[in-house]
Amino acid sequence: MLGAALVGLAACGGRERPRTELAAAQLNTIGVNAYLWRAALETVSFAPLLQADSAGGVIVTDWYANPANPGERVKLTITILDQDLRADALRVAASRQVNTNGSWVEAPVQAATVQKLEDIILTKARDLRRQALAS
Repeated sequence: MLGAALVGLAACGGRERPRTELAAAQLNTIGVNAYLWRAALETVSFAPLLQADSAGGVIVTDWYANPANPGERVKLTITILDQDLRADALRVAASRQVNTNGSWVEAPVQAATVQKLEDIILTKARDLRRQALAS
């Protein structure tokens, strides 16, 4: 029995260590998950940024009007709440306005639109993580 224990311990003494995934906090020096942060910035790159605070995990865009629909504009706020890559570590809020008689009026945003943005960011973040682990 002692021999079996020694053989098991001898296997642990080698210099090679199994490859393990680093926690997101160890991969970056920002305050939030680096994959979510990068994916969020890439996702909203179509709109001008008002604020991008990597320590606090907040991205705020300025109003963006799609050239194909200039009578409507949107503004996004993305908050990353954690250093882990999890769906509940991401919150997206959107404001929408429509131009009525020359003035911008608040309009409702469909919940599916916000959910779709969250899904896009999470998918990109997972892809970035897979690419980092593969290299």
